[in-house]
Amino acid sequence: MNWHISDETIFIGMVFVAAFLLVQSFIVPVFGENRQANKRLKKRLQSVAQDGEQVEAISLLRRKHLQELSGVERALESLPGMERLEQSIEQAGLKTLAYRLVLRTILMGSLVGLLVGILLPSVVVGVMAGGAVMTLPYFRLRRARAQRLAQFEDQLPEALVVMSRALKAGYPFVDAMKLVSEEMPDPIASEFRTTFMEINYGGSVRTALNGLLGRVQSVTVMVFVTSVLIQKETGGNLAELLENLASIIRARFRFHRKLRTLSAPGRLAAWILSLLPFAMAALLSVIAPGFLPMLVDNPIGRQLVGVAFCLTVAGIFWMRRIVRVDV
Repeated sequence: MNWHISDETIFIGMVFVAAFLLVQSFIVPVFGENRQANKRLKKRLQSVAQDGEQVEAISLLRRKHLQELSGVERALESLPGMERLEQSIEQAGLKTLAYRLVLRTILMGSLVGLLVGILLPSVVVGVMAGGAVMTLPYFRLRRARAQRLAQFEDQLPEALVVMSRALKAGYPFVDAMKLVSEEMPDPIASEFRTTFMEINYGGSVRTALNGLLGRVQSVTVMVFVTSVLIQKETGGNLAELLENLASIIRARFRFHRKLRTLSAPGRLAAWILSLLPFAMAALLSVIAPGFLPMLVDNPIGRQLVGVAFCLTVAGIFWMRRIVRVDV
């Protein structure tokens, strides 16, 4: 295998870096929550994590989960980082163990990297190809998690209306949550069912709702949980509160969709402007093979290529700052 870094390897590396930054900036996510809202969500999640009752419940669930595995699987699932990965897998709605996902990722990346390194042959390109393949399950997990969260948030206004009507009909709050779990589809049905079971088996409403917020980490869910907990302490018309909250969430979603539509041309322009230099270089290498060597064989030309690549990366971050809207 050849350890020498050729111009083709450098070109492939530049394309990989640019594509990776574009995916991170303009696909996951398209637009973000308000930074202050995200800070409040993280602060609330930290306070939930410091809740002794909540931590004990999570520890009991994980201990029960580990007891159902074999000795080797239990050891692998107890490795550092596996608990956090397991939480992400659960939030994505996938049915797999964390260590199996890691092993499949390493095996797939190693095989692809080995094959690419042998066929080209280039160890550097092989390592880059293997690393790129190993990131695919991560993006798939992140995308599935984001899609499930978006679907949950899309169902939440209707669920709040169902709970409001149930409360007006005389149902207790816990039975209203059970009605949502029975009448609506997943993922909101499964999450509300879990919350209902936690309360029904003796847990407090605060602990169960904080558990819902821990599983579905969203500003919208935080507002719902906070509103219900405040109402439980201060009193008031919970049915009317949930109905008004559903209206606010629907208006917020309409605003998000409008922003997505208005920012679409900017995201498309970012992709085109960022990848156009690489497409032109590939086209010139086919149409006029002797043109690019005059640039890259010259020391000043190589410096210009490096400066152009740095400016491209800076342009990606700048366009991300322009297109990304905090709401």
